[in-house]
Amino acid sequence: MKFTINRSAFIKELNNVQRAISSKTTIPILTGLKLDVSTDAITLTGSDADISIETTIPASDDNNTLVVEDAGSIVLPARFFSEIVKKLPEDTMTVNVTDGFQTQITSGAASFTINGLDPENYPHLPEIDTTNTITLAGDVLKELIGQTVIAVSNQESRPILTGVHFILANGEFLAVATDSHRLSQRRIKLPEANNANYDVIIPGKSLTELSRMIGDDNPDVQMRLSENQVLFVLGNTAFYSRLLEGNYPDTSRLIPKESNTTVEISAPALSAAIERASLLSHESRNNVVRFSVNPTDKTITIFGNSPDVGEVTEQLQPTDLVGDELEISFNPDYMKEALRSFGQAMIKISFTMALRPFTLVPTEEGENFIQLITPVRTF
Repeated sequence: MKFTINRSAFIKELNNVQRAISSKTTIPILTGLKLDVSTDAITLTGSDADISIETTIPASDDNNTLVVEDAGSIVLPARFFSEIVKKLPEDTMTVNVTDGFQTQITSGAASFTINGLDPENYPHLPEIDTTNTITLAGDVLKELIGQTVIAVSNQESRPILTGVHFILANGEFLAVATDSHRLSQRRIKLPEANNANYDVIIPGKSLTELSRMIGDDNPDVQMRLSENQVLFVLGNTAFYSRLLEGNYPDTSRLIPKESNTTVEISAPALSAAIERASLLSHESRNNVVRFSVNPTDKTITIFGNSPDVGEVTEQLQPTDLVGDELEISFNPDYMKEALRSFGQAMIKISFTMALRPFTLVPTEEGENFIQLITPVRTF
């Protein structure tokens, strides 16, 4: 096996595939990167058994300046190979595999020889044979992931909550995540009539890595599902993830239908105030910020303190405030992440009682995006 390629083009695809490679895997060969070289393309594959990424570098793209002398396959130690490639001196590099999987990497005056592994021992990627394909705009999918994955659980005690629940029905796409302390729900209408019905749970870690791969040059992402795998196709890259097994809890009943107090305010303004209050609350053992609503003078007051350091109080003037007087406490980190997901939007916060969950929605299209936070008992 022997090929020469533009180093920058190779590194770009190598970085994507490396997202799936872990040094902590129990299958030693999965610490490696698989290269399949044909006469007209190179295919790079990385996997940690949960996520697999496969990307193709075609010779037909002049930017790759790919010249293949001999086709073949090899598995190379991913960490060493990546570090070598990134530090080579010239714009092009040559990879040459000789007997016994010995691999020579040359660029200019630099030459490395590393030991490869037999590609026959590398696990096969899942086969997803389905005619049902959902096509989503890359920026829409990236936003949807960013808005929901913040609420997945990090606790393996309830594995089902470490994923995002994706439901596709009646031309609507619903994504929900909760860690039992907060919830995020986003609904989008699919642009074309789609009769497919899906109900799957995708690990939050997989979606985070997928989101990082969606760039400006991937306008559309195709999504295909099988019984226990999901495949996302981004241009020349295929991203596979296992699905979580089990039944996701019915989250619709957690969202309050009515409220006694509502506040309309700019998300960035409230986020900045919570950020300041949390400077002191983070020094406290319980990390709580208090939020008081005063309908009489139409103000809200944010209070944070640490017995060891001091306290902070800030008063804000919302654009609208209706309902009963209220005092509620919550984890400021949950609130900051929820507020960031709204970007620069105006939001409406709806409260029922001091110890009941409250919701945040954008003032426009509020039915399509909901963040819910459970308050903290402080007495």
